[in-house]
Amino acid sequence: MNVQSFFSGSHVFLYRLSNGRVGGSIHGAPVLRLTTAGRKSGRKPTTPLLYVRDGNRIAIVASNGGRDKAPSWWMNLRHSPEAQIRIKGDEFRVRAERASEEEKLRLWPILAMMYPAYDDYQRETRREIPVVLLTPSANSPGNLLQ
Repeated sequence: MNVQSFFSGSHVFLYRLSNGRVGGSIHGAPVLRLTTAGRKSGRKPTTPLLYVRDGNRIAIVASNGGRDKAPSWWMNLRHSPEAQIRIKGDEFRVRAERASEEEKLRLWPILAMMYPAYDDYQRETRREIPVVLLTPSANSPGNLLQ
């Protein structure tokens, strides 16, 4: 198990156990838990991610710490865009899509202000890091605006 997997697993465990009171923010930025369907395994991995609200949507960054390979959660969403998120104690079903260039231009400065390392990650990698938008599914209970 690598360090990132250990941290992610520990974070998810503590977040789940405390309903987001522990692990609900990192460096002052809010954290959600994203659960996707594994494109190869069929398992449902959960990943903690920083986010910002964009109206009734959530914006997240597929940075993978600046690595040249996209994060597995983004590869899973590209294969099957339906997912589930948990913000504190609230769960939502969402549909993911890559932000358009215009949306990314508008959201990137907000995301980088929340977590300045995103700018460093983009400089370090050869790939264009996508901003991913999560929109609540029609049958999702709750409202992301809360």
